[in-house]
Amino acid sequence: MAETTSATLTDKVLGQLLGLERREYIAVAWSFAYFFCIMTSYFMLRPMRETMGVESGVKTIPILFSSTFVVMLLASPVFGWIASRYPRRRFLPWVYYFFALNILLFFALFTYADKNDLEIVWIGRAFFVWISVFNLFVVSVFWSFMADIYSKEQGRRLFGVISAGGSAGALTGPFVTSQLVVPLGFANLLPISAAFLVTGVFCIYQLRRWVQTEYSGETSSTVASQKPLGGSAIAGMTAIVRSKYFLTITLTSIIASLLGTALYMFMNDLVANSIEGVDQRTRLFSYIDAATGLFALIFQLLLVKHAVSKLGIGFTLALMPLVSLLGFALLAANPSLIAVAVFQAARRAIGFGFVKPSTDMLYSVVTLEEKYKAKNFIDTAVYRGSDLIGTWTVRLVWSLGISGIAVLLLPFALLWVLLSLWLGREYRRRDTLSGFSHASSE
Repeated sequence: MAETTSATLTDKVLGQLLGLERREYIAVAWSFAYFFCIMTSYFMLRPMRETMGVESGVKTIPILFSSTFVVMLLASPVFGWIASRYPRRRFLPWVYYFFALNILLFFALFTYADKNDLEIVWIGRAFFVWISVFNLFVVSVFWSFMADIYSKEQGRRLFGVISAGGSAGALTGPFVTSQLVVPLGFANLLPISAAFLVTGVFCIYQLRRWVQTEYSGETSSTVASQKPLGGSAIAGMTAIVRSKYFLTITLTSIIASLLGTALYMFMNDLVANSIEGVDQRTRLFSYIDAATGLFALIFQLLLVKHAVSKLGIGFTLALMPLVSLLGFALLAANPSLIAVAVFQAARRAIGFGFVKPSTDMLYSVVTLEEKYKAKNFIDTAVYRGSDLIGTWTVRLVWSLGISGIAVLLLPFALLWVLLSLWLGREYRRRDTLSGFSHASSE
């Protein structure tokens, strides 16, 4: 009797607080762990990327983002080709094994350079480009997988909790880096990052096993299927042209990236002029990432589910552009390092805590092929293309200073608000009319 009462109490607490149902406990736990592992891996490396950007010089950032965009543009059709020809159960682990091997390769390069007293500027630039590709691919594949195995109704309830796994990783990764980078050196953290990434693959296998059990009669239409997605390798690109829905998501991504890269360049310039030393700069960036992860974790666990249910996806999506309006207005008046750092942390916490889970919910009302190909193309090539536009645009007006550029960006933030509200209305229309399930297509 006591055990039954305890189980009922647990069900009520998890149901009311987190929105979980009993049959979802195992899947959500593995999804949480999966996202935790890949984000811990990335956020251990992210402060190193920021440091390599500073070391390379603020004037080279547009060139680095241009290189990143070219690599991403080449990689996206390759991913589309693989997704068209191989089952999801096979190519999902390959993505993570590939990037784990890349991390170990950079470990070897940095270690060799250090032992032979060689300059690391060019290795650092290659690392900057690589990690800018790495983070978008591993996260995009993760959310495509989540949109694949959960229905749209489950997504509205569960994606906030699952996102919290990423924020826990975003908190753990920079904490580990901040504590170990000075005594160990940044290069020696790379194998630890690779180990976290490979652990994420183990979670994929566990989730696949859950899907096989939960949907035992529907194996052919789930991620456990032996069939590839089929279709064209460039289907992700063409979907944007054909669909106003995807085009609007693309426009919001471009604006978000324009504002984000401007803030990123402000941060790099101020850090370069205020803080000396690779390890000390890495520590500062890790502290900012840790603060972002902490608040994002709170938002995802406790607030985003309620925001989506009470305000709707459109208003939840609009939170980040509204914060951007306020933040850039404040920067126009006070363009200091502390102001930029606080705005950066707040903006990214809102983004990860509310907007990212809501954006990923938008893909629960599209076809299976679009969940992987269109989403991946928008999250990778479009995102980095937006970085390219943003960095060169900001560089062209760099003479205006931080205050002047902040003023110029305010209308873009306002447009972003309006586009977010439209996406919310279109999502509701598709949700009402489509009759999609997590395992079906149009």
